[in-house]
Amino acid sequence: MIFGLFKKKKHNQVIVERQYAALTSAARIPFFYTDLGVPDTVMGRYEMLSVVMILFFRRTAKSSTSGQELAQEIVDAFFQDLDHSIRELGIGDQGVPKRMKKLAGMFYGRLETYAKALDAGDAAELAKSLARNIYPENQSSPDMSRLAIWMVETERHLAATPEDDIARGNAVIPSPVNG
Repeated sequence: MIFGLFKKKKHNQVIVERQYAALTSAARIPFFYTDLGVPDTVMGRYEMLSVVMILFFRRTAKSSTSGQELAQEIVDAFFQDLDHSIRELGIGDQGVPKRMKKLAGMFYGRLETYAKALDAGDAAELAKSLARNIYPENQSSPDMSRLAIWMVETERHLAATPEDDIARGNAVIPSPVNG
């Protein structure tokens, strides 16, 4: 009986790892950086990963319990990955919590801002929010409208993803190249 509990946890970990790998791979598609105006920098990659995670979390918020549990485990994996990346960049143990707090605040701020624009179906406002977040120091950022449109289309795609695919960690983020 008790051995069944360990097997389920291991099975869940496989699902989490598969879905997290798919999400991070989607955020690394070169087209975002070469054609959609996202800078190919550490912060640009953070921004793109945040966008993909936000779209996934918005979908799983409408899921059954298993989808929401998966989303929580993926949030945990996302922040563990950020912690690891910060340490790889040479930030010492003393500075990691402060940076993590800042990155978490940035992530949840983006979640709220992007959600507001997505809920309103306002791609123009979403593009403005993306530009402000991706280029916070730059008054003349590239046009983010194509990225915003991709986000709207991706949200639509994820909304049509069957609940079974979400629960099994098989949600697919469409490539911006095909959109």
